[in-house]
Amino acid sequence: MPRSKQKSRERREPIFDTAPQRTLRAESRADGDGAMTSGRKSTKRGRTASPLRRLFYWCAVLGLWALIAAGGTVVWVAANLPPIHSLEIPRRPPSIEIVGNDGKALATRGEMHGATLTLKEMPPYLPKAFLAIEDHRFYSHFGVDPIGLARAAAANLMRRGVAQGGSTITQQLAKNLFLTQERTFTRKLQELVLALWLERKFSKTEILELYLNRVYFGAGAYGVDAAAQRYFGKSARQVSIAESAMLAGLVRSPSRLAPNRNPNGAERRAQIVIASMTSYGYITGTMAKFALSQPARAVKVAGNGSANYIADWIMDVLNDLVGHVDQDIVVRTSIDPALQAAAEAALVNELAHKGEKLGVSQGALIAMTPTGAVRALVGGRSYAESQFNRAVAAKRQPGSAFKPFVYLTALERGLTPESVREDKPVAIKGWRPVNYSREYYGAVTLTQGLAHSLNTVSVRLTQEFGSTAVARTAYRLGISSKLEANPSLALGTSEVSLIELVSAYAPFANGGSAIAPHVVQRVSTKAGKTLYHRSPHDLGRIIQPRYVAMMNAMMRETIRVGTATKGQLPGWQSAGKTGTSQDFRDAWFVGYTAHLVTGVWLGNDDSSPTRRATGGGMPVEIWARFMRTAHQNVTVAGLPGLFQPAPSLASIIRQAVNAPSANVQPSAGVQRTQQPTSGGGGIDGWLMERLFGRR
Repeated sequence: MPRSKQKSRERREPIFDTAPQRTLRAESRADGDGAMTSGRKSTKRGRTASPLRRLFYWCAVLGLWALIAAGGTVVWVAANLPPIHSLEIPRRPPSIEIVGNDGKALATRGEMHGATLTLKEMPPYLPKAFLAIEDHRFYSHFGVDPIGLARAAAANLMRRGVAQGGSTITQQLAKNLFLTQERTFTRKLQELVLALWLERKFSKTEILELYLNRVYFGAGAYGVDAAAQRYFGKSARQVSIAESAMLAGLVRSPSRLAPNRNPNGAERRAQIVIASMTSYGYITGTMAKFALSQPARAVKVAGNGSANYIADWIMDVLNDLVGHVDQDIVVRTSIDPALQAAAEAALVNELAHKGEKLGVSQGALIAMTPTGAVRALVGGRSYAESQFNRAVAAKRQPGSAFKPFVYLTALERGLTPESVREDKPVAIKGWRPVNYSREYYGAVTLTQGLAHSLNTVSVRLTQEFGSTAVARTAYRLGISSKLEANPSLALGTSEVSLIELVSAYAPFANGGSAIAPHVVQRVSTKAGKTLYHRSPHDLGRIIQPRYVAMMNAMMRETIRVGTATKGQLPGWQSAGKTGTSQDFRDAWFVGYTAHLVTGVWLGNDDSSPTRRATGGGMPVEIWARFMRTAHQNVTVAGLPGLFQPAPSLASIIRQAVNAPSANVQPSAGVQRTQQPTSGGGGIDGWLMERLFGRR
């Protein structure tokens, strides 16, 4: 039989494997060296090792995912930033320094920036004050300070709020240069990324210099030099240790700790900074003791108050003069700081004393030379309370202050100051204007009619020559607001601004030439390059000399014997006109000498009536108070056309012939107030008046 078949027929016995044997084999296979161990002991060890292994495993997994998430977050933040290669230190916005005609600062607009200083130009303790309170590990970290962050987090956790900030100076610079001030997690991540970029691109010295020259100190001041000038009136090169500490303390909360608003809070914060400087060895104990004994004090800044109205007005016109401003500039104005202070004092003090009694809450004043250079402008009683410029932007009814345009129209059409018109009731299509006193004086000269602001005479002249002709006269002299050419125009019912009205009176003071009101004399860069310079403009004659002389003689009577007798200036020839609008809503006076033309308006912003405030009251008093100050130590000059030569014998005889015998009498038996006389009627009377003047 073949061998293969024989093998296939061999008997195979079944194998019955027992449990202990299976266990033994499994354990034998598990032991690499073939050693046999007990099954009970192996099971216990497996149960002990498995949870630890799982813990380590999941910690590794979570750590890996955390790293992936952090990396993804950084990538996402970086993707939402401008490309790093395109990031540049942004140019700071320009500052506009506004100075008076003496070169001294009046106000600053834009963001106030001082000189850009290097660390070498600063006192050594100035940058150290910032390091002590903001980032004393500045030179040892890489833009982000993990130790500082951990310390801040612990402090905030202990106090259950934001007690400390962990931002480094580099992070603060990144925020100031490239980011907004919003408090979001995204912004914080962007700040971290940019801080790392800044540390890579710039040296520590450059970063600290950028920070000190860009950080915000409140009140529009950016950088230590601007802040030192704003609060202490000096360059950052000259600040003391106490002043340096106060500046460093400001960064935390500029609005709350500003020394001009919260001197006690600013000083307490400065004390903390000085203590930190001492603890880190930046200053000695002796230096700290001296600094604490001589605390910093904020100085009063030039340009507070009414000068801000001027600054706002300049900002409105600056673009027309120099176009878009992209660099720091200095605007030299025609403003006289001494006159500005006098104007503000006159207006504010009179309002404080009499405003409440007369129901007057606001006022405005403008003073300009006869050629249009504005010397003082006050747009309201308090710029802090209201920034609305009532001298330039407000339009109100001028009342009788509009009447000079009516009378000039009449003179230019053949009448004289001694021409006579009837002062008696008049009715025009149901409209019946009356005089303020409700008295009528019959036949009066134009001089009397204007000096005593007789409404019926002004209305009759407007009817005689036409309201359109009157409007054209006003436009020619400088009024630019729309005038309604109707009979009531004679009484100033069309609204105008104070600056318009003062400008329109200027030709009477300069001999009849047109003017353009202006305040900007020169605009230059900080380096001295001239961007704009105002050259004299000859706008031509708009009133003939003889009519200027007549108007000055007539309006001089307003101050001498008319409605503005409180406005007399000893030694000076002055003229002007009062105005009171309907229901006593507005009170005006515009008066002038050969030196200045000044206008005053009083009233309420809501156009509510005053308590019978008139142009001859407070406005004249404010005007006189200001003008007396403004004319001190100024060479006396007469108004154009008002000269008084020695009279000849023929003139004396002519005066005797034409002299009036009595004062003007009121009509209809109405009791009159005392009225001044004029030299006779017609041209002879005018000549007598021109030769001898009024007595």
